[in-house]
Amino acid sequence: MSATTTPPLSLEQFNAASATDAAEALRQCCAAQDWIQAMVASRPYTDLNHLLHQADQHWANMDEANLLEAFSAHPQIGNVATLRAKYASTKALASGEQSAVSAADEATLQALAQGNQQYLDTFGFIFIVCATGKSAAEMLSLLQARLPNSRPQELVNAAEEQRKITALRLQKLFPQ
Repeated sequence: MSATTTPPLSLEQFNAASATDAAEALRQCCAAQDWIQAMVASRPYTDLNHLLHQADQHWANMDEANLLEAFSAHPQIGNVATLRAKYASTKALASGEQSAVSAADEATLQALAQGNQQYLDTFGFIFIVCATGKSAAEMLSLLQARLPNSRPQELVNAAEEQRKITALRLQKLFPQ
């Protein structure tokens, strides 16, 4: 396995890879360095369920710095042009998701951009949500529902969303 290898991988390839290459593959799923190191150290994995279980266990042990490191690897949804680009590309890639992202109207895009900036200003990190199968309107509703929360609650919420995102990415990286 080399730095130019792209997903999907077999678990056998991953288990046999150098620590550096294994870490690079995992970085595509979650950017928290401590999580990556724990996952690499936990090899070999017997099957995808074992890997997913270990991913959850290691994620549960991450501190705030690790959470913020993982969140920082996500692009901020901060302007309408970024939102349009995100939803356009998601539509093309959504064939494996539970539901497609619906077309977002201008008012929804504007409200989502404003809400994301308010979230960042309030909590000090970007709004993290597992967007798979969610429309822009659904994401806006989730964002608005989370804005009144405390920062500690939002760290918990965002960490759970990151865990879901990581699990989906691991399943794409290591299809059975």
